[in-house]
Amino acid sequence: MKLILAIVNNDDSAIVSSALTKEGFFVTKLSTTGGFLMVGNTTLLIGTEDERIDELKNILGKYCSTRTRSMPSTDAFGRINGPQNTTKEVVVGGATYFVLGVDEYGKL
Repeated sequence: MKLILAIVNNDDSAIVSSALTKEGFFVTKLSTTGGFLMVGNTTLLIGTEDERIDELKNILGKYCSTRTRSMPSTDAFGRINGPQNTTKEVVVGGATYFVLGVDEYGKL
């Protein structure tokens, strides 16, 4: 048995959770914040059998898309003169996952 920690963008969390649940995975959602953009993420805790790991990764890949967003650039911080609305395009979304071994599992 494995425990998968999947960190996904908030924009993708509802649809990927729904898709995982539809395929019989048990999912626990945690609201988290992180990354260099400090944007809202959702961390999904998913327990599954070893043979379903590839299926789970395929679902994450299908529903956790990357996209670009305009974010304020730190280049303009502290400047008095010059452009004040400097932005940069950054890639957000996708999924980061960790597969952890589970020594024991139980429900009480």
